[in-house]
Amino acid sequence: MNWIVFFDIDGTLTRGVTSGAYLARLLGHERTMKEAEEAYERGELDNNEVCRIDAAGYAGHTTAELFGMLEGMPLVNGVAQAVEAIHTAGGEAHIASLAWDVVGAYLCEQYGFDGFVGSKLEMKDGVYTGEVSCALEAEDKCAYARELCVTRGIDLAECVAIGDSRSDIQLFELVGTSIAFNATEEARRVATHVYCGADIADALALAR
Repeated sequence: MNWIVFFDIDGTLTRGVTSGAYLARLLGHERTMKEAEEAYERGELDNNEVCRIDAAGYAGHTTAELFGMLEGMPLVNGVAQAVEAIHTAGGEAHIASLAWDVVGAYLCEQYGFDGFVGSKLEMKDGVYTGEVSCALEAEDKCAYARELCVTRGIDLAECVAIGDSRSDIQLFELVGTSIAFNATEEARRVATHVYCGADIADALALAR
């Protein structure tokens, strides 16, 4: 294994909606979550504040229930093909996201990603409490990448990050190759490659 590809979730693997907004609609707090995400994009809230607002809507639910809800979440084309291509080339595919880690766990189970990092909902006796266990920021994506590369004996310069927004910029600057996938102007300015399209496997092809 000689390289690792890190994928963002929201706006990168998801299509037309964030995982948080998608789950919030099913859980009944869509409007509150949408307002919080818009404030985050404007820089008025940090991810910790968004997580705190969102987490309340998960109270009383289980991971199994959320996995069932996530089966209908719209994703971009080519997710399975991208993971397969990475594995065929001797690499690993990991999710580095600020989204709830239950979404990363679901995507690993369904599409064969090798690992994930994300914000965590608090649980007690197998049920979500409505509180936040850990809210990540952009630097935490970098910490995950650094630790994983040390463990695997891989140079960060050999790694790839695929994302779409400002929370991906620090990771873009850390790895050797970065792909701004249907991204904001801010993210495009930093990335080594820019791709606009519907298929993430096609975007990944820019890295090799």
